[in-house]
Amino acid sequence: MPTRSAEGGVPDVGRLVEVLDLHGVEYLVIGGVAAQAYGAARPTQDFDCLVRRSAENFDHLASAMRELHARLRVEGLTDAEATELPVQIDGLTLSRSEISTWRTDAGALDILIDMPNRQGRHLTYTELSGDAEQLDFAGVAIRVAGLEAIIESKEWADRTKDHEALPELYGLRDRLGW
Repeated sequence: MPTRSAEGGVPDVGRLVEVLDLHGVEYLVIGGVAAQAYGAARPTQDFDCLVRRSAENFDHLASAMRELHARLRVEGLTDAEATELPVQIDGLTLSRSEISTWRTDAGALDILIDMPNRQGRHLTYTELSGDAEQLDFAGVAIRVAGLEAIIESKEWADRTKDHEALPELYGLRDRLGW
C-alpha cells in the first residue's frame, strides 16, 4: 500500500475501490486505470474517477475520502505541507469543484464531475454510465467509462502524455472491435 510520501507511487486500486464502494459512492473509473483495465500497458500514478453529481453522492464521497485520510495534492507543496492546509472534506465542499486532486493512504486520487468528449462537450456520470463496462483490474472488479469516451477525453486534452497514450488505445479499440 502506498505511504503518505510526497513521491506518490502506484495507486492501490483495490483499496480505493473497496472504500468507495463501502461508502456507496456512484462513480466511474476513467483515465489510466480505466485504460489499463481495457488492456493498456502504460503505467499511471493516480486513480481518476468521475462521480455522479448529487448532494447524497458527494456526502458518500466525503465519508470515503475521510476514511482514506485524503489531503489535497498541490503542486509545489510536500505531502506534509498539504496535510496542514485547512481543508474541510464534506459533500458541499466537494460539490464546488469540477476537478480536485488528492493524496490518500491508498495513493493519488483525482475526482472529476465531468469528462470532455472530442468536441469539448463535458459529459457527466449520468451520460457516460450507459456505456460503462464492468472490468477486472488485477483481480478487482471496477466500473469504467467506455473505451471510446476515454479516447475522446485524451484527444480533447491535447497534452503530451495523452498523445503518447492514444496509439495504444486506438489499437485496443481496433482489437476489441469497437
